[in-house]
Amino acid sequence: MMHHAGNVQTSGQMALPPWRSRVLFVFLLLLLAGLLVRGIYLQVIHDDFLQRKGDARYGRVIDIHAHRGMISDRHGEPLAISTPVDSIWVSPQDVEATPRQIRQLAQVIGVNPDELKGRMLDTSRDFVYLKRQLPPEQAGKVVGLGIAGVSLKREYRRYYPGGEVTSHLLGFTDVDDNGQEGIELAWQAQLGGKPGSQRVIKDRRGHIVEDVASVRAPKEGSDIALSLDSKLQFLAYREIKQAVESHKAKAGSIVVLDAKTGEVLALANWPSYNPNNREKPGVNLLRNHVVTDLFEPGSTMKPFTVAAALESGKVRPETVINTEHGVYSVGGRKIHDTHPEASLTVAQVIQKSSNVGAAKIALAMPPQSFWQHLSDNGFGTQTGCGFPGEAAGRLRDHKSWKPIEQATMSYGNGISVNLLQLARAYTVFANDGELKSISLLKQEVPAVGVRVYSASTARAVRDMLEMVVRPGGTAPQAQIVGYRVAGKTGTAHKLEGGRYVNKYIASFVGMAPASDPRLIVAVMVNEPGGAEHFGGQVAAPAFSNVMGAALRLLNVPNDAPLNNVMQPSPDQLIGEEV
Repeated sequence: MMHHAGNVQTSGQMALPPWRSRVLFVFLLLLLAGLLVRGIYLQVIHDDFLQRKGDARYGRVIDIHAHRGMISDRHGEPLAISTPVDSIWVSPQDVEATPRQIRQLAQVIGVNPDELKGRMLDTSRDFVYLKRQLPPEQAGKVVGLGIAGVSLKREYRRYYPGGEVTSHLLGFTDVDDNGQEGIELAWQAQLGGKPGSQRVIKDRRGHIVEDVASVRAPKEGSDIALSLDSKLQFLAYREIKQAVESHKAKAGSIVVLDAKTGEVLALANWPSYNPNNREKPGVNLLRNHVVTDLFEPGSTMKPFTVAAALESGKVRPETVINTEHGVYSVGGRKIHDTHPEASLTVAQVIQKSSNVGAAKIALAMPPQSFWQHLSDNGFGTQTGCGFPGEAAGRLRDHKSWKPIEQATMSYGNGISVNLLQLARAYTVFANDGELKSISLLKQEVPAVGVRVYSASTARAVRDMLEMVVRPGGTAPQAQIVGYRVAGKTGTAHKLEGGRYVNKYIASFVGMAPASDPRLIVAVMVNEPGGAEHFGGQVAAPAFSNVMGAALRLLNVPNDAPLNNVMQPSPDQLIGEEV
């Protein structure tokens, strides 16, 4: 009886009330409905959440490099071009590589295996470059290894066909193809374009399986045409290198201008560097000395002194100047001539480069008037060529001048210029008194010049500059067969620590044909170390070689007979020194 009762009680405890079944069923329905609603919300209404999660695991956004614009010379010859290359990159989260594969990859791309392994497995980063800018055949070997997570990215590498011949003007780009120096830097906005980006999907082994969308297409860079003439550039580079080496000089610079338009047809320095070598050279080698470096021009300033006096009516070309037998005292300081003369005409002051004569001519003018003429010729201001780091030069305000400073400025001491600025100033003598703007880009329509002198003044000075290259002048070595030449020598002591030392800057600036100048060539040789240091000995021959060859290349008609070159006698060989 008792046993039976116990069995009935156990059976009653195992039975479930009907309401509990219904509650459980309703709960499961609600749970299912919640999952359904959540699924609809995530996949339809708020699907970006899942998209983000998916993208985080299997999607990548990679940059697309824009093709950099080409730089060409005035005739369309390429000076800087971008060639396609491949860079190797990984997403460390996707990498699956055996130690053997890592060693193989390291050998192909030339990287230390341990260093490569550390970069490939650095999961703190989503994108890691392993090697930039590989040639196609090397990139193909990387692909052949089939390592999951290792991908190629198309980029561009800059190549300069002219190498060291054009390096100082063009500059170079960095590994991301952005301009770092020269034209590449100055015109970065036009050349560089704008990069784009692309979203890609990867499978679980890190391989790209689908291009989903182009987020932003790259904007290709624009091409630019420089004013440069490649043939003249090579010629100028060769001659300035020869001048520096033959005279054992520290350095040298040269610039060739179109006298009619102010366009830069050639610009070179020596020593130079090869921009195709990605190892960055020293700072001094990088500098474009034609534009960024200042020097005292010495006697190449004398034509501007004479032009100012002619324009103001103080003198005429035939006016006789008492040159004091080559010694003249101003404010307790003495000015000397290398070749003393009792008296010289204004024209002879230029021909024989008399410091005393130039000082007397300058001192006959009010300081403000002399300063204004120098300023109007562009001294003390940038040329406006747009080259990065251009030096403005130094022309102190006339209000602070002492008489000795006005005197020495007449022959290029106490004033500083860059070589391009000096070459530009000579356009006033080539264009009947008009100062031309400087351009590094090809000009379809030449800019109108600014009138500084009357045509008669400019022509009178140009006639004097012709006398410089004849026997009896300071630069007979500047003569050119078949062409009349006009120019001026300069030989200036260098300033070091505020004192003039026995180191020199030898220079020559000239134009030809003198009857109707087509080209201006300016040459500067820094610290000639040989037996010769005068501008007429060191810089004038380089001028003659470049100008003569350039005139023939451009088919400029002769304006002199082919027997026009006259050799001076020993007593006619003179030089100037300040």
